[in-house]
Amino acid sequence: MHPGASFADLTHADLVAAAAAIAPAFDLAATQPLGLTILQAVTAARSAAADTNANLGIILLTAPLAAVPDDEPLDAAAVDRVLARLGPADAADVYQAIAIARPGGMGRVDHDDIGGPPPTDLRAAMRAAAGRDQIARLWTEGFGPLFAGAVVDLAASLEAGMPVFEAIVDCHLRQLAREPDSLIARKHGADTAARVSSRAAAILRLSPTERPAATIAFDASLRSPRRLNPGTTADIVAAALYSVLRTGRVDPFSTMSPHALPHTP
Repeated sequence: MHPGASFADLTHADLVAAAAAIAPAFDLAATQPLGLTILQAVTAARSAAADTNANLGIILLTAPLAAVPDDEPLDAAAVDRVLARLGPADAADVYQAIAIARPGGMGRVDHDDIGGPPPTDLRAAMRAAAGRDQIARLWTEGFGPLFAGAVVDLAASLEAGMPVFEAIVDCHLRQLAREPDSLIARKHGADTAARVSSRAAAILRLSPTERPAATIAFDASLRSPRRLNPGTTADIVAAALYSVLRTGRVDPFSTMSPHALPHTP
């Protein structure tokens, strides 16, 4: 998803509107319960973004980051301290937020299903979903893989002077190559998700001159004939971008190029 390519049910403008809408909740994230921040953000985003689920996954990954106080280092240990404070009220708020967002492709399970009553232990519910959802796995196992993976990838590209849009695309490819996208796996099967990851890895092995055209072709193939949306990977990249901005490691907008985005017919 970018200004040059949209879907019938989601546009770049929706994502921008949703991002702006969640800002007030995120401004309070370090001073209020995490579940409340997530509920407030999802409610605001749903109203702002043409009544579509624009950024539930982004909120679930970035709200724990925003909840780390400004005077603490933003790292996996700090996020784990945030998640350790979760209680039944947080679980109820998060389950309500998910119901409001109405995400697709979640499926149903016998225990702690998002369509049922909220659990008392939210991380235990996330643990039950960790095998089929990357976001749940990060909530369960800690945010270490986020900081060691996508955050490092994105920061390194930006620090090397890569334009921000190119750095985001590169980060997405690297994260997708590192780990099959769980949204694709749930909707289309693990084999399809693995093949998509293999194609991303193949692009990264190409020379710098070959990579742009291959990336555009790869993007097109994910849109048609089947919509193979690596949306959870995109959520992880968004969280990495939030981390890089929040920590001030780089100023990505100083390296922005208006021509960096690939054009998708």
